[in-house]
Amino acid sequence: MPTHDTTQAPVAIYQSADGSISTEVRLEGETVWLSQQQISQLFGRERSVVSKHVRNIFAEGELSADSVCAKFAHTAPDGKTYQVDHFNLDVIISVGYRVKSVEGTRFRIWANRILKDYLVKGYALNEQRLARQQENIRQLERTLTLFQQNLIEQASLPEARGLVEVIAGYARTFVLLNQFDSERLPLDDFTTTIRYAIREDEALAGIAALKADMTGRGEASALFGNRKDDSFAGILGNILQSFGGEYVYPSIEEQAAHLLYFVIKNHPFSDGNKRIGAFLFIWFLQRNRHHLKSDGELKINDNALAAIALLVAQSDPAQKELMVHLIMNLIRS
Repeated sequence: MPTHDTTQAPVAIYQSADGSISTEVRLEGETVWLSQQQISQLFGRERSVVSKHVRNIFAEGELSADSVCAKFAHTAPDGKTYQVDHFNLDVIISVGYRVKSVEGTRFRIWANRILKDYLVKGYALNEQRLARQQENIRQLERTLTLFQQNLIEQASLPEARGLVEVIAGYARTFVLLNQFDSERLPLDDFTTTIRYAIREDEALAGIAALKADMTGRGEASALFGNRKDDSFAGILGNILQSFGGEYVYPSIEEQAAHLLYFVIKNHPFSDGNKRIGAFLFIWFLQRNRHHLKSDGELKINDNALAAIALLVAQSDPAQKELMVHLIMNLIRS
C-alpha cells in the first residue's frame, strides 16, 4: 500500500444536507480519499460494518486493494504522526451501495463535481507552469547563442576567458531547465531581503573613490565619472521605485541587474560607464552581502564581470529583458 506525504495535498470540505456531517476530504491522484473512520461517519454505520464491507469488496475481486488504498500521515491529538489507511472514491461508492446509503449517492455527485473543478484548475496551472518553463528554455537558448557570437568577436581579448566561464555556468542552468520536472526547478527563488537600498550620495562617493584610485594608476581621464545630467539620479529612482509599499524590482538580483544594465546602456557619465556600472554592481551586491557563493568564492570574478559588461554594452536594446534575466540568474543565491 503506497504511503503519501499530504502536507501539501489539497483538501475539500464535504457537508451533508442537514449539516450533521462535515469532514475533510483529500484530493490526490485524480480521486478523493477518506479514512475508514470518515466512511463510517459518512454512512452512519459502525466501523466494524464498514471494515467487513471493505474486506468483502477485495475478497470478491470487485476492486484491487493495491490501486484503491493508500496510507496518509495523520497527526493525532497527542502530537504524534501516524500512517492511516485511506480509501479512494471507488471504495467509498461501493461501500455506499452495500449499506444502501442515500448519503453515498449525494457524496458521489459532490465528489465528481469537486474532482472536475480540481482537475480543470490543476490542468490550467500545469499549462501555465509548462508555458513558463518553455519560455525560460527559449530565453536561455537565445542567451547561449548571444554568448557564442560574442565569444567569436572577442576571441583575442582577455575577457574572453571570463565569457567562457559565464557560458559554462549558465549552460548548467540550461541543462536544469531542460529537465521536465519543473516542480523542482529553482525558477523564482530570488532574494527579496534587501538589506541596503542604494543612495545617490553614497554611490557617488564610491565612484569618486574609484576615480581617484584609477587616476592614480593612470587608468582614468578627467572626464571619468563626471555626470552629464540628472540621468544617474533617474536610474537610481527607477531601481528604487515602489508601488503599494513594495519595490517594483523586489529582489537583490533584479535591482543589481538593472543597475548594471542602466548605467552601461544609458551613459549617465561622460566617461567610464562600463567600468562604473560594473563597480556599482559589485558594490551593491557587497552592501547586501550577496556577492559570494555559499563556499565563499565570488559569484562573478573580474574576467566574468568584464565579459558581462561588454555583452551588455554590445547588446541590442530590444534584448534588455534577456540581459537582465541572464544577470539575475548568474547571481542567484
